[in-house]
Amino acid sequence: MRLRNVKGARDVLAENPYVVNDPERYKGSWGAVFGNQNPIYIEIGMGKGRFLLKQAELNPEINFIGIEMYASVLVRAVQKAEGSSLEDGVSAVTRRSLPEKAQNAGIGPGGRIANLRFLNVQAEYLENLFSPGEVSRIYLNFSDPWPKARHAKRRLTSSAFLSRYEKILKENGCVEFKTDNRKLFEFSLESVEESGWRLLSSTFDLHKDAKMSSGNVMTEYEQKFSEKGHPICKLVAQRKCS
Repeated sequence: MRLRNVKGARDVLAENPYVVNDPERYKGSWGAVFGNQNPIYIEIGMGKGRFLLKQAELNPEINFIGIEMYASVLVRAVQKAEGSSLEDGVSAVTRRSLPEKAQNAGIGPGGRIANLRFLNVQAEYLENLFSPGEVSRIYLNFSDPWPKARHAKRRLTSSAFLSRYEKILKENGCVEFKTDNRKLFEFSLESVEESGWRLLSSTFDLHKDAKMSSGNVMTEYEQKFSEKGHPICKLVAQRKCS
């Protein structure tokens, strides 16, 4: 599918307070961006941002950073963040059952979500953005499958990328991966094993797995595919020890 160009997207990103436009300068000091030393979770290939916005709203004790290489896609996430509130997609009953810290949702100055930032960069440059052990968790949701064998190293669950993740994750840090592409999922399971990572959990049908689906936050693609009857695969893997 051809990506639709959004005129002026880069100008919007350059001026928006959610977007960190010089992320290399904060390598090793992301606490200065958020004003605290809370754990950092990142999503690579965050798309339009539904998943990460909801995670940030429900978990104000964690700092979330979304990484998206396409400005025309990221600008949509920025627009969502500017108009976001906890009630979006969460019923009043569910809201009342949340812990008080989640009900308050970590709203900062100007009504913005204080624990959320975006980066318009490519995933290959992670080591330039984060110091060893600076990231606690990485989310990969419905990543590009790169179906041709010669492009396997570009897959975000390839051994090449797992090696990159090892260099920025804490020693017990994890990667969570969701996809509707079974071949990509099987490839990912093999990559985890070959790379010496520990597979904590996995399922070929997330929405029928009571344990793994507990607390699940859906992405735009996840909702679309699951409504069509496509089973969603998920794995959680922990980086190997040094």
